Parts: sequence; C-alpha cells; structure tokens
Amino acid sequence: MASGTSAAATGGEKAPPTLGQKGWDWAEALPWLVLVGALFTFPGYLALGCQVIVMIIFALSLDLVLGYAGIITLGHAALFGTGAYAAGMLSAHGGWNEPITGLLFAGAVAGLVGFASGWFLLRYRGLTLLMLTLATAILLQELANTLALYTGGFDGLLGIAIDPLLGRFDNDLFRQNYYVYGLCVLFVLFLVVRRIVTSPFGQSLVGIRENVQRMNAIGAPVHGRLVAVYTIAAAIAGIAGGLFAQMHAFVTLQVMGFQLSGAVLIAVILGGAGRLYGAFIGATIYVILEDQLAKLSPEFWEFGVGLVLVATVMFARRGLFGVAEDIARLGKRRS
Repeated sequence: MASGTSAAATGGEKAPPTLGQKGWDWAEALPWLVLVGALFTFPGYLALGCQVIVMIIFALSLDLVLGYAGIITLGHAALFGTGAYAAGMLSAHGGWNEPITGLLFAGAVAGLVGFASGWFLLRYRGLTLLMLTLATAILLQELANTLALYTGGFDGLLGIAIDPLLGRFDNDLFRQNYYVYGLCVLFVLFLVVRRIVTSPFGQSLVGIRENVQRMNAIGAPVHGRLVAVYTIAAAIAGIAGGLFAQMHAFVTLQVMGFQLSGAVLIAVILGGAGRLYGAFIGATIYVILEDQLAKLSPEFWEFGVGLVLVATVMFARRGLFGVAEDIARLGKRRS
C-alpha cells in the first residue's frame, strides 16, 4: 500500500533528488523574477496576482504532505478555511486588526486543528484516509455554518478591517501593497518549506512515502513525523487562508468547501508533486486558466480545466515542472 500511495502522490515517478542534495541553483531565481516583474509589467492585474500568491502558498502546504510525505487528502481546504476564519474573527469580533500578527494567529489556530485531526487521521492510509479527510472538512464546514453568530454562516463573515501594513501601507485599490505583502509572506514560507524538505527530517518523509513498512522496521517514528509535517502544512495553509481573509475582508463557507480542496490538488498535480516549484507553476496556471475560461464561458469553464488536467496526467505525469526538468536536462546533454 505504501509504494502504491507514493506512486499516486507523485504521478508514478519519484521526486527528483536535486533539491535536497545540492545548494541553491541560479534557475531557482526565475519564478521570483517573474513574480517581482509582474508587479511592474501588469500593474492592472495585481488583484489577480494576489490570488495567485495565495494559491501558491496553499499549494506549497499541500505539496509538503502530498508530494513529500505521501499523505493524500481531500480536505485540505478545511485548514485553509480555519486560518481564514481565525484571522477574520480576530478582526471582526476581537478588534485586533494588525495584519502580521493576525497571520501568525491564523497559522497557529490552523496548526492546532491540523495537529488534533492529524493525530487521529494519520493512523490510517489509502482510501480510508482519503475519506476521513473529506469527512473532517465537511464537519468543520458544517460547524462554521452552525456557529453563524460568530462566522456569519451562509451569509459570510463581515466587519473585517485590517490596519495599514507597518502602520503606513493601506490595502490600496490596485492591491499593489498587498501584492508585495503577499510576496514577502510567500518568500519566508518558501524558505521554511525548502529547509524542511532538504533536511534529514524531509528525507525521512520521502522514505515514509516510498516504503512505510521499511521505515517502521528501522525504528523510525512514522506516525510522529507524519503528524509533525501535517501540523506544519496545516499552519502554512492557515496562513494562506488568513492572507485571503485580509486581502478580501470577507470570508464565506466556500473557503472550507470541497471545490477549493479539489482546486489546490489540481494545481499541485499540474505543477508536479514533490518539487516545490511545481506549486508555483501549477497554482499560477490554474488561477489564470480559471480566470480566462470563466470570462469565455461562466458556465463551462471547469470543462476546460478538466481537459488540461487530463492532458497533464496522460502526457506529463510528473507535472509541468517535470517537463521543464526534462527539457533542461536535454539542453545540457546537447551542450
């Protein structure tokens, strides 16, 4: 079951060893240059850019558990929504409007929920785990709906007011300040995730993904490490949700819905699971594709996304980042 789970998590291929076995490469600067360049090249699309950044952070959190630990989940949006509601309620009901501490609070609450749920859920694997994560997300979404006095229920959480960043930079109409803010948050979290996956702890997660029985046989604390990485991923997903709440000043039940869990899973598969930068590619393509197809056909845009996903699974099983790796490798051989 373990090897089958790992194959499903990474599209049938092992994650490339390069990221964990060598230092920084100049090519790693490319996605950051693109994100920074978008600030000046597309100033009228920074609201969409903010959505891209939030989705990248969210996809990074899922890639950490799916691509590296082999934890397949359909309820990751529950952790995103927990962070969104935590940041939103802190402002709407607690009167605390400072954005950075609000994000930390969102991450802490989501991490606590991830630890509590992961301690029980991660005793199971395969289809059982898949269904339990989905059931947990449904229960949390219904809980948010039941506590309508605090969450706003079906009508959404109103009254979120965020202070200017560092006391100076307000959420401007074109979202320039919040784009830079989100980019800084993404960079810090990426450094954290990159450090985790290149550490011995991260390598042990890959071992668990590839063969959990063997890791148990050598005495590795499998359950403890899975819970630890699930808690970290939950905190990162919560920060993404908190950033979403701060940017939009509005939270609805959809932040915990199955559709969002499916969307981030599609983004990870498109980019390539277990590659970190695949989250950048997959999340960006998914958000832009969704935006453009929704403009062409508000009713059938999901059909276009489905076609892209089917094509990726059939012809690029390691994701688009895997295709880019193959092209780069071929170029090096020819040179």
